[in-house]
Amino acid sequence: MRAPAFWSAPDPTLAASLLAPLGALYGAVAAQRMGRRGLCVEAPVVCIGNFTAGGAGKTPTAIAAARALRAMGERPFFLSRGYGARASHRTPLRVDLARHGAGETGDEPLLLAREAATFVCADRAAGALAAVRAGASVVVMDDGLQNPALHKDLAIAVIDAQTGVGNGLCIPAGPLRAPLEAQWAHVDAALIIGEETHEAGRRLAYDAQARGLPVLRALLAPDAAQAHELLGRRVVAFAGIGRPEKFFDTLRAAGALIAQTRAFADHHVFSQDDLAGLRALAAREQAALVTTRKDFVRMGEPADVAILDVALRLRAPQDFADLLAQGLARARAG
Repeated sequence: MRAPAFWSAPDPTLAASLLAPLGALYGAVAAQRMGRRGLCVEAPVVCIGNFTAGGAGKTPTAIAAARALRAMGERPFFLSRGYGARASHRTPLRVDLARHGAGETGDEPLLLAREAATFVCADRAAGALAAVRAGASVVVMDDGLQNPALHKDLAIAVIDAQTGVGNGLCIPAGPLRAPLEAQWAHVDAALIIGEETHEAGRRLAYDAQARGLPVLRALLAPDAAQAHELLGRRVVAFAGIGRPEKFFDTLRAAGALIAQTRAFADHHVFSQDDLAGLRALAAREQAALVTTRKDFVRMGEPADVAILDVALRLRAPQDFADLLAQGLARARAG
C-alpha cells in the first residue's frame, strides 16, 4: 500500500473530509479493541510501535533495544507479525536465515534475525509463548501497539518528526491506526526520530510531556562505510518502504548523485519485470542501482544492487537504556 498524499496534509483535505466518517468508525473499533486485556507471559514484553500506518523507524528502534538489552545481560528475542509474507503464520515460525526468504517471513523479520532470534506469528500471544519457551528473557515486539492479544510491559511509540500523525484522522481518512488520544493511554514513552526543527515532532513531544511521559530523540544515520562507497557515485535509487523519499534524502545527504528515483508501495514484492526495468533504467543513466536493506532482502539480494543501511542514533543512549531497565524492573516486580 502507498499512503495517499492527503494523509500527510497538515489539515484535512476534501478527500479526507469525505472519508472522515469511515475513519471515525474504524478508529472507534480500534480504540475499543486496544482496551482488551492481553495475555501475560513469563518474560517482560517490550513493544516498539507507532501511532500511524507507514514507516516511522520501528525496526531500527527494535534493533537498538535488543542491543541495549543484550548489554544488560538479557536474552532478547524478537516477535513480528511477518507482514508481507505470502501466507499469515497462525503458528509460530522461528526465522532461519539459511532457509527462509521474505516470501516465507516478510522482510522485517529477516533484518531482525540478523541481530537476535526472531519468531514470526500473526497470533502475538502464541509467538511470545514460543519465544519464552525457546529461552527469551525479554520479548521485543516490532510493531503491535494496537494489537491487544499480548500484555505489554513497556510500550514505546516511535514518531517521525517530519510527518507526525499527518492530518490527525484515522484510516482511511488519515494515517492513524486509532484515535491519538486512545493510543496515548497505552504508551509509556515516545521516541521522536528526526530533526527537532519539524513542527509535527515538536507538537507530539509536547503532548507526551504534558502526559508525564518520557520523550527520547534520535536520528536514522546511514552506515558510514556504505555511505563512503556511494559518495560522488551516480545512482538510480529505488525503495518500497513507508516513505521512499526519506531514503532518497538520506542518499543525497550521504553524497550520492541521484540520477533517477523510483518509489514503490510499502512492502512491494518485486517481480522480474520490475528488476529488469530498473536495470534498464540504470544502464541508460550509466548509474548503479541502490536501495534499502528491506527492499534488498525482499528482492532476493541481487548482486548488482547496492544498499545503504541506516541505524538508530540516540541523542541520549543511557536514557534509552534506563527506560528499558525500568520497564523490566516493573514487570519483574509484579
